[in-house]
Amino acid sequence: MAKPKVVFVLGAPGAGKGTQCKKIVDKFGYVHLSAGDLLRAERNTPGSQYGELIETHIRNGTIVPVEITCRLIEEAMKQSGTNKFLVDGFPRNKDNLDGWNKEMHDKADVQFILFIDCSEEACIDRCLKRGAAGSGRSDDNLESLKKRFRTFHNDTLPIVNQFGEKGMVVKVDGSLDPETVFDKIQDTFSKHS
Repeated sequence: MAKPKVVFVLGAPGAGKGTQCKKIVDKFGYVHLSAGDLLRAERNTPGSQYGELIETHIRNGTIVPVEITCRLIEEAMKQSGTNKFLVDGFPRNKDNLDGWNKEMHDKADVQFILFIDCSEEACIDRCLKRGAAGSGRSDDNLESLKKRFRTFHNDTLPIVNQFGEKGMVVKVDGSLDPETVFDKIQDTFSKHS
């Protein structure tokens, strides 16, 4: 079987990554793997050796060790039975990227980063509304969001810029309504699918 094709989907918390990933899955047949969802599921698995460690990182807005995240992503890829993946919320820092390159370089081909750019104000507003609506996420609160944004600016944006220097970033304005954002994303995926 051919090496899986991977598109990393990055953006600030609340930029619309999950919303757009659902639309890409429906239209282009990718499998959506959210690093955060995989970590939260592992955290909630009874008897997980990583559960407590993952919860501490999530609550503190810090990044879970890359070996754990790569292991969860790789396992989910194997279980899916397909070869086109959106990996949402990863890599979030240089350590994540180095770990991916070490663990997954021979196992998957990264096509590009889909970077959903959105103002911090709009993102925080979306996350707080999501939290108030009962998202069940322990990090949808102002204190955690401030930490998550600091991590995003300090650690994730340099990764986006690094891929950008290689011409491997597709940037869309996530502040627009979801349908308009998806119209722009469709053009890219039509060329790569």
